[in-house]
Amino acid sequence: MSFFKKMKERLFKSSSKLDEGIGALVEEGGTAEPEARAQAPVALAVAPAEAPGKERVGGPEPAEAVSGAEAPRAGTDAAAPQPRPGLIARAFGAKSAEARRVLDDAMLESLEEVLIQADMGVETSIKLSARLAEKHFGRRVGAGEIKAALAGEIAAILAPVAKPLPIYARRPQVVLVVGVNGSGKTTTIGKLASQLRAAGKSVVIAAGDTFRAAAVEQLQVWGKRAGVPVMTAPQGSDPASLAFEAMERAEREGADMLLIDTAGRLQNRQDLMEELAKIVRVIRKKDAEAPHNTVLVLDATTGQNALSQVEIFRKIADVSGLVMTKLDGTAKGGVLVALADRFGLPIHAIGVGEGIDDLAPFEPDEFARALTGLGD
Repeated sequence: MSFFKKMKERLFKSSSKLDEGIGALVEEGGTAEPEARAQAPVALAVAPAEAPGKERVGGPEPAEAVSGAEAPRAGTDAAAPQPRPGLIARAFGAKSAEARRVLDDAMLESLEEVLIQADMGVETSIKLSARLAEKHFGRRVGAGEIKAALAGEIAAILAPVAKPLPIYARRPQVVLVVGVNGSGKTTTIGKLASQLRAAGKSVVIAAGDTFRAAAVEQLQVWGKRAGVPVMTAPQGSDPASLAFEAMERAEREGADMLLIDTAGRLQNRQDLMEELAKIVRVIRKKDAEAPHNTVLVLDATTGQNALSQVEIFRKIADVSGLVMTKLDGTAKGGVLVALADRFGLPIHAIGVGEGIDDLAPFEPDEFARALTGLGD
């Protein structure tokens, strides 16, 4: 299964929210297009030279061309229900009517509500609606057309921030990984280490969450799987000291990359945020330019709370890029669009599962299509 298909399948909760919302607002004030009785299947049965989709010159198609039935006789009810399309019409794919609606102010207001419910935030939802209005206002549109246009506008917002984790020539390159409790930092570090090792990089991991034994054990499991050494310290040790010692070891051993895990901390806990600031200060005593990357791991299930997390962590740790996890279990995947629109920080990767292959570079077009429920 391709990553796109996997992502689309696992983003079902998000895409279904948009699917259902857009479909409902079109149905609410729309009307169905009449079935194309004079479309290609009908015309081909009578005049093969006519181009598909064009009506017969000289007026409507006779009833015989539609179904083989006799034309209405004088005095009969001409408004009687028409018979089903004939065999040829069905064989060539005559489609049922699709509801369409004029894109007016009322529809745009409803669309904004649908986007907000998909967790794109008020500002981004208004911006997306305005962009659709610029190109389609006053036109009759169907749900499929709206989703396609919306996917294009979302991709335009996401494209500038879709950047893989940069790899520099300096050794060791220090990558500090931060985030709140349960965001998926430890798993993300393990996956990154495995992928970097597979790319030929020598990697060292520092288990900086010295307060949680389970986090250290989890990193050790990932380290063993990836063939990467994991530095640990006794439970309750100063994480800043461990980070400093890890930098010395990575430099001594000539490692390409040093990935430093940190304890999960809520952005509203001042004491924990000060501890993170201390780690950054100590690292810079060893290398004034370190950490060379500060990656904030965000849990997609937190929705709009991710915005405040980015705001605070940027001030404390100078966040340079984002990784979004747990997109496989939430209806709040739209928050990634709001993050890109508001902060413009690079989005290095997204996670949609626990497997090693479930952390992949962020692809804006594929994400936008999966989010809006469009096909590959």
